[in-house]
Amino acid sequence: MEKGIIFDIKSFSIHDGPGIRTTVFLKGCPLRCLWCSNPESQKARPELMMYPERCVGCGKCVEVCPTGAARATQTIREKCKGCGKCVEVCEGEARKLIGKWATSEEIVEEVAKDKIFYDESGGGVTLSGGEVVMQPKFATEIFKMCQEQGIHTVLDTTGYCKWETFSEIIRYVDLVYFDNKCIIPEQHVELTGVDNGMILTNLKKMDEMGKRFSVRIPIIPGYNDSEKILQATGEYLRELKSNFIVFLLPFHAYGASKYEKLNLAYKLGKIKNMEKEKLLPIKNKLEEYGLEVQLQ
Repeated sequence: MEKGIIFDIKSFSIHDGPGIRTTVFLKGCPLRCLWCSNPESQKARPELMMYPERCVGCGKCVEVCPTGAARATQTIREKCKGCGKCVEVCEGEARKLIGKWATSEEIVEEVAKDKIFYDESGGGVTLSGGEVVMQPKFATEIFKMCQEQGIHTVLDTTGYCKWETFSEIIRYVDLVYFDNKCIIPEQHVELTGVDNGMILTNLKKMDEMGKRFSVRIPIIPGYNDSEKILQATGEYLRELKSNFIVFLLPFHAYGASKYEKLNLAYKLGKIKNMEKEKLLPIKNKLEEYGLEVQLQ
């Protein structure tokens, strides 16, 4: 069995594919999106989240830390190895270790417990992240085992990997939720830290092979909602052959508090949460290109 690292499993999810689903969140992502709502998903290893307001000052974390990283209400990130010893002895639950290793068999055993709900609702299992394609063998094995048990599978991805890797994963995927952060290469780099060449290649090849997919676009006010970007997006997507839905996702800052707990800077603190109705002009604009667009 392949082994991988995850940071969460959510049952009864209704926004990550059709029906009632269980979403497994894999840890590790090559992108650094400015608006990332799950910063704890970025590093492909266990890491510590701090809740200093809960600290009771017992000092046990300092005593057991093997690297000298623990300092009462803080942690020296450069020294922390994510061993979790401080979490085990923390009396105030001021420390939480994010990320755990599991085998593909363990994951499938867990998600299969809700198969009756999948069958009744047309749901199934979704792998999300982080970025799933960073753990290709682990993800492929989970998808394959799920399909063997008659469980519907969804891949939620940015598609940032080589086609050889991507094509192998989607062999065992019923539906792909494909993220489009920004269609213009230069701005994609500014917003995410990576080029979108491989991403667009995978989208095009997936379209040509007839794999079922939807495109999801997070709308970040002032960053990827300009007339230029929307026009380029519409022109690119209308050239695809498949029948697919474009989902628009409104910006929200619900994950902002996580950055402080990870000792990271949140760069979009001045942007307010976006009401779904604010997406209607963008929806109308993209529909001019013959696209089916829904608000999510």
